Amino acid sequence: MSRILVDLLFYTGTKGGMESYVRQLYHEAGDRRLEFVGLASTELTRLGAPWFPGDLIPSGISGENRASWARGEVLSVSAAARRIRADLIHAPANIGPWSGATPVVLTVHDLLAFRQPQFVPGRYGPVLRTLVRRAAAHASRIITISEHSRADIEEVLHPGAAVDVIPLAGGIPTAPATPGHREPALLLALGNRLPHKNFERLVEALGEIPEAVRPRLVVTGGGVDDPLRPLVERLGLAPWVELTGWLADREIDALYARATAVVIPTLFEGFGLPVLEAMGRGCPVICSNLAVLRELAQNSAVYFDPLRTESLANTIVSALADPPLLAELARSGLLRSREFTWHTTAMATIDSFYRVLDADRSA
Repeated sequence: MSRILVDLLFYTGTKGGMESYVRQLYHEAGDRRLEFVGLASTELTRLGAPWFPGDLIPSGISGENRASWARGEVLSVSAAARRIRADLIHAPANIGPWSGATPVVLTVHDLLAFRQPQFVPGRYGPVLRTLVRRAAAHASRIITISEHSRADIEEVLHPGAAVDVIPLAGGIPTAPATPGHREPALLLALGNRLPHKNFERLVEALGEIPEAVRPRLVVTGGGVDDPLRPLVERLGLAPWVELTGWLADREIDALYARATAVVIPTLFEGFGLPVLEAMGRGCPVICSNLAVLRELAQNSAVYFDPLRTESLANTIVSALADPPLLAELARSGLLRSREFTWHTTAMATIDSFYRVLDADRSA
């Protein structure tokens, strides 16, 4: 049996898509030939991980403290792998060890810090670029989540390792999908408040829609002191905008069941998991006109220019005024989402692990 150390130093319960990825992946990743051990952040140690198919080792390292997390990746992960005699390390969150004898499979979700450095301000941007570059250079194999991201990785990082494209899948709803038009119109937007998520422009676009046809908007994430709140209040949109903070899965499912459409104004993605999760719940998708989102959703979404508030507002109004379009988006999106499963993602990931393990044994 081969032992895999899974680097979970990043996990805090507040990082959105990367945490969804690791939860769903490892929920499906049981393999009698592999033993999984997770190196857990202090936050994950406190939260627990019923989705993880193995034991957790407390690291004493906080994933919320960027400096501590970075030091842990460089100094602690390979040391922990050596202590437990791991045969392989999986680093699932863009950064990982720079050195060590234990081979590493690194998942690089996207190259936001390289392609859109303005969204990683201050001293953290150069540090993050160094962490990603050095981790990719050390990795024995790299996993990424779309052809778009693979092209970025090969162009920017020039890794010596092979790059496997393994798409993600949507979450499994606890309530059935309920496609179709809903009244009154309710838009749903989900995610953290990282600048590239572009929620400020979404709120501004809502303010440009005439009150007679203005939908309500629910935006999840953001925490107790949501940075969107001052903008909502300044624009006088409090009667139309609800900022919920972080919600449990069952509460998210209830919002999907009420939503007329999900709107995704992002300026950059490596894959577009919110698009896939919305389609999988039978919710029509209104999203940014990004190549990676078109790769994923194809004809099962309507698109807008995420840099133009007018484009966003007009697309929302026209889509909500067209119930047959919404019904078709719900139908085709549901079919498209069924092409992606977490079981397929997990099995392809384990195949990547075995390629490295077999190569290491041969060497």
